[in-house]
Amino acid sequence: MMGSVAIFYLWAATLGVVSLQYFRGIAVLYSLVVPVLLYKGWRRARDDAPSLIDLLLAFAAAAGVIYWMIEHEAMAYRAGDYTLLDVSMGIVVTVVAIEAARRVLGMDMALCAIIPILYAVFGHYLPYIIGHRGYTIRRVVEYVYLTSDGIFGIMAEVLASFIIPFVAFGAFLERAGVAKFFVDISLAGLGRIAGGPAQASVVSSALMGTISGSPIAETVTKGPITIPLMKRAGFPPHIAGAVEAAASTGAAIMPPVMGAGAFVMSEMTGIPYLEIIKVAAIPGILYFLSVGVMIYFEARKLGLRGLPPDELPHPGEIWRRGWYLLLPIVILITMLVAGYSPQMAVLYGIGFTIIVSWFRKETRMGLQQIWQALVDTGKNCLFVAALTGAVGVLIGVLSLTGIVIRFPYILVELAGQNLLITIALIAVATFVLGLPLPITATYLIVAVVGVPALLKLGVPVLSAHLIIFWLSLDSNITPPVAMGPFAAAAIAQADPMKTGWSCFRFAKIIYVMPLLFAYTHILLTGTLAQNIWAVASATLGTFLISIVGTGFFYVRTTIIEWLLLAAAAMLAFVPSLATGIAALVIFGAVFLRQRKRAGTLVRGTTQGSAEVASK
Repeated sequence: MMGSVAIFYLWAATLGVVSLQYFRGIAVLYSLVVPVLLYKGWRRARDDAPSLIDLLLAFAAAAGVIYWMIEHEAMAYRAGDYTLLDVSMGIVVTVVAIEAARRVLGMDMALCAIIPILYAVFGHYLPYIIGHRGYTIRRVVEYVYLTSDGIFGIMAEVLASFIIPFVAFGAFLERAGVAKFFVDISLAGLGRIAGGPAQASVVSSALMGTISGSPIAETVTKGPITIPLMKRAGFPPHIAGAVEAAASTGAAIMPPVMGAGAFVMSEMTGIPYLEIIKVAAIPGILYFLSVGVMIYFEARKLGLRGLPPDELPHPGEIWRRGWYLLLPIVILITMLVAGYSPQMAVLYGIGFTIIVSWFRKETRMGLQQIWQALVDTGKNCLFVAALTGAVGVLIGVLSLTGIVIRFPYILVELAGQNLLITIALIAVATFVLGLPLPITATYLIVAVVGVPALLKLGVPVLSAHLIIFWLSLDSNITPPVAMGPFAAAAIAQADPMKTGWSCFRFAKIIYVMPLLFAYTHILLTGTLAQNIWAVASATLGTFLISIVGTGFFYVRTTIIEWLLLAAAAMLAFVPSLATGIAALVIFGAVFLRQRKRAGTLVRGTTQGSAEVASK
């Protein structure tokens, strides 16, 4: 079924003409039936085959979804007077949607659908500020099953229109050998400098992030290659794992894929997908710059060097053997810029991937390899697909109860109409929700109530969405639940918590960038001069704050030097000539002081060695 779903949506999203109910319905069918068949419902269940309960759940879900597709138009005519069969099918689909989320993503995700239902039913017992008149179970089910705000709503549309086609593109590129090419070319170019293997991890993550969009997928794909190299270069295991996890987190913010973020934003805001990825590119690049600078100075602090030249691949040989692997990505970006739909650009990209795979015997994709790439697509989409029903229930209930309209007013009142405090409260919300939920789910839930609050304070709509999306990244990196670092820790054989907190340190720019979205023109919202100043100041600030994060430049920074660098970083982020000059002056003073201290240490070491030798 998984390969067939990939084929269907590659066709339906590009060349085919499919009615809305079938386009969304088949996506929901896949997101409910496959999880209950592939994932165990309890610990003692068999791994090799679905149980009778699994089969019954799959059959019930299929019946409910197929009924919705067939009766969609008829139910629209009898809106407000739904039959008992309509409601019964809605109950079945809702229950299975929650169970599918529980099996794939855990009980926490299931609770994100169950608690809103309880809120809808018992809301009349709550205080007026968050309460409502209360709804029956029947009314809740009618809303989440039969309207476009529920299970068959935005998540189903995004899954079908964007996520499946783009994940398919990534799966085909993986089969063609792109991941290994990116790692090899990064090692060839950066392997000799301090912390070279770690820098290769960052650069290859930036390259892979353009096509994968999944931090976890990148970590487990590249980690077995880059983490052992980092450990061999002298990085402690927990630092090696943290570097890979932090670098891979950037996959979620690097255009053109950005996980599911760019697709969901486009669907929620009505802003063209191409416009979103154009303004999101600069912050994404600055994220990787921040991680790269931190890793360089971390390696210097640890006294590490690069790998010996004889252990590195030769750049010319790597480019000669694999340059053509970039052609599908070039085709994709060119078609997007030319105005083609993202889905059509992906289809051409997949076609070119199959063609270039035949340039070398070991990567040639025949029918079997093509089918396997399609099956991989179905498997790789399951993690997001399992969100479809549960998030649909959540969004539907929030819309039904009206809390979506009232919550922004509550948030603004709590913050005293202060933008900085509002962003801080949203950061707390993303942190709490991010403990059990993945990035996309956290972003979707918080955006529903957080974006209107930011809009009331004058933040542009795209800036508001990107603020919440970037803050949602901490669901992948922040202990006590940090899926990216924990996966990397398993590969590195390191302490998970130490790996998680180190990753948090390397990726802390995710808390700075949302402030720039709110207060500067880094998203190209101003005049040409304002945009240039915003990008230049953000680049300087990113460089300085990354040095602050390591506490090392030529030598370890003293407390005074660290405070001066922190002040310089804060000044640098303000896009004006005066603050930029002040930041550079402070940085220059620290730079000269560090050079002097480094020279003193070198002379002292040399003199001591000479005295020992003379004795």
